[in-house]
Amino acid sequence: MIRSSDAAAIERLQRIPVFFCEAMVADSGSFSPSAGKPAQVVESWRSAGFAIEIHPPPPVSVDDFKRAHAHDHVDGVLSGTRRNGFRNNSLAVAATLPYTSGAMLAAARAAIQNRQVAVAPCSGFHHANFDECAGYCTFNGLMVTALALHEAGEISRIGILDFDEHYGDGTDDIIGRLGIDWIRHYSAGKEEGGTPAHAKEFLDRIPSIVSRMSDCDVVLYQAGADPHIDDPLGGWLTTEQLKVRDQLVFRTSREVKLPIAWNLAGGYQKPLRKVLDIHDNTMKVCIESFIDSQRPEENTP
Repeated sequence: MIRSSDAAAIERLQRIPVFFCEAMVADSGSFSPSAGKPAQVVESWRSAGFAIEIHPPPPVSVDDFKRAHAHDHVDGVLSGTRRNGFRNNSLAVAATLPYTSGAMLAAARAAIQNRQVAVAPCSGFHHANFDECAGYCTFNGLMVTALALHEAGEISRIGILDFDEHYGDGTDDIIGRLGIDWIRHYSAGKEEGGTPAHAKEFLDRIPSIVSRMSDCDVVLYQAGADPHIDDPLGGWLTTEQLKVRDQLVFRTSREVKLPIAWNLAGGYQKPLRKVLDIHDNTMKVCIESFIDSQRPEENTP
């Protein structure tokens, strides 16, 4: 395995790889927009003219799910005999699950390969525990990805940087149940104070939080929109502070040569355009950090 930190040089990206297909999208019949959000986010990025390149992700297999979850639980959700994270038995939602986790896995592999960054425009992972769905999360694509990469020998250590508003309790549950010691998991929903007065301290500590994962082969970053101060399920960071959060994550990961694959995580404001604006900002600072910052300066007369 070639560690990113051992590479002599990192080739400059021309476009940010984004792993998306329409099979990732469904109507969940829920308050949460996450099952339909991938298509709307990608359309927003395209409309903005962002430097992205879309790749259809291969679906993960049933066996991939069963590395992270109880076998009967996986079979029940996929067959519609057990409730999903939206508390219904939708087969349409079940059909998206191999592709949303597949997008996360493909993005992680792309980030490892390009040694910089890739994107999975999906949500609904971190509350899903070993044998239960919860909080609009059905299967834990973070853990599905980590276990698939480890099983294939593509990583020895992985980081999960969870900056969603809420505690990634499902991720910790699976790590504990399986006795895993090669994952570095940081969940802001568990560790941070979550009040506006705490914002500056949190932002100041982000470089050190990311740097502590510098021994990992790749980091999975949940760039949640729900910590926004106006989010009905969040409420402590402004739009500008969320942009600074993402800038610090991307710039630090680039500086320590730590590949990063990020996803959308939560965001519940209405209308959805408010959430899309936050995800647009994350993509904008990603491009600034990994593409614009590496362009050679033009000669001036």
